[in-house]
Order: sequence, then C-alpha cells, then structure tokens
Amino acid sequence: MAVQPGDPAPDFTLQDTHGTPVHLADVLADGPVLVVFYPFAFSGICTGELCELRDNIEEFETAGVRLLAVSTDPVFTLKAWQQQEGFGFDLLSDFWPHGDVARAYGVLDEQNGHALRGTFLIDADGVVRWAVVNPRGQRRDLEAYRAALAEI
Repeated sequence: MAVQPGDPAPDFTLQDTHGTPVHLADVLADGPVLVVFYPFAFSGICTGELCELRDNIEEFETAGVRLLAVSTDPVFTLKAWQQQEGFGFDLLSDFWPHGDVARAYGVLDEQNGHALRGTFLIDADGVVRWAVVNPRGQRRDLEAYRAALAEI
C-alpha cells in the first residue's frame, strides 16, 4: 500500500545525474518537496509527463516546492535523458539497492522491477500532504498538481 496523506514521508538518499547524493531530509530543510516516481526514462508517457513538469516548473518554484523525480533507472541513463530533454530539476536513481525507495513509498512494481506513477507532496515537516498513484499507462494530470500546490 502506498504512503498516504498524513503519513511521515520515508526518508531517503539517492544519487542525482552527477552521482551526488540527495538526502530528502536536507532538501526539506528548504521547504516542501514533490516526489514524482515514474517507470522509465525515455519512455513515451514518462517523457511527456516530465516535459510537462519542465515546461511548468515556475509554478512549483513560485509555490516554494522543489521537484524530485525518481525512477529505478541507473544514473547514466538518467543523465543522458536529462541532457536530451533539458530537465532543470533533479532526476534521482533508485537503481541500487533496486527500488528500495519506491518500495518504501509503496509504489514498486515488484514483478516488473520499476516504479509506478506515484506522486507525493511532502511538507517541510516531512509529512505527506497529497498523494496519488496512477494505474499503469495513465498519465498524471497537471491540474491535479496545481490543486495540490494551492493547498500548501
């Protein structure tokens, strides 16, 4: 079962596309965080979703929310994808131990070894304020993000 609003967000440390560790607790010290799990870099729906976030990043920045996008892809794959698409937010690798963070959030597809489309808005105190997990093949809705941001 996925982490729910009101639950404490599981803490984690994952590498970004430069191999630099990103620790959730450290990021939360600067304010709320939106953690966006997605199945695979370079895949159609994931590319469309993250490009939509890239194109609307100023809405998150204006709300004081930092975006962390997480998949089970290796760092090198994420780096190539970030360079190709020009993502200005962190792509984090949950590659090894494989899917541990996605599992902690309840969004690891154990059978296929990738994250589901789970999204978690975490306040500066480390509490999940909004969460949604979309079924396989269903994109997330930008309007839902906007509604969640309005609640912070």
